Amino acid sequence: MTKTGQKTLADEVREATGVAVAECYQCGKCTAGCPMARYMDMGPSQIMRLVQIGGEDARRRLLASTALWSCVGCLTCTQRCPKDLDPAAVIDAVREMANREGTIPHEQKRILKFHEAFLKTVEHTGRMSEVPLTGLYKMMSGDLLSDVLLAPVMFAKGKLPLVPRVIPGRKEIRRIFKACLHKEDKP
Repeated sequence: MTKTGQKTLADEVREATGVAVAECYQCGKCTAGCPMARYMDMGPSQIMRLVQIGGEDARRRLLASTALWSCVGCLTCTQRCPKDLDPAAVIDAVREMANREGTIPHEQKRILKFHEAFLKTVEHTGRMSEVPLTGLYKMMSGDLLSDVLLAPVMFAKGKLPLVPRVIPGRKEIRRIFKACLHKEDKP
């Protein structure tokens, strides 16, 4: 908390993740092991540092970062942390803040559309299914024709089954999604 009683960025992240970002001593192991670091505008250790620093400038830089959307969630950063912190969870929390506050960089919005399409596909089929995922992503992103010539090749190789496979227990998966969405609605 600040002197005025306002929550700091670190407070918000701790509330969302349980991660005490102040304990990060910037060893850099998270960034050194990150397979996506070279594609990011800042590495996981820099994200952790900006959360520690807080303030409006740090918040603005974080929420506009393309690193949030380049992270693939492999958890290498979390596994490598000698303090047993969870940089991947911090990145997820900051990504959710960016989404909530509408600060996603324009070029990264297609990644968000892919995430949304993926989750909707899993919610409805119980697993990842290529054709529904591709169709939903194409409609949501508006990117209808960019790789249309790949589809016939993938069909021929059996990589795009026309009928999505579903799993037993889809009701339980929908219940989990509903519980998570209901949890997000609460303040």
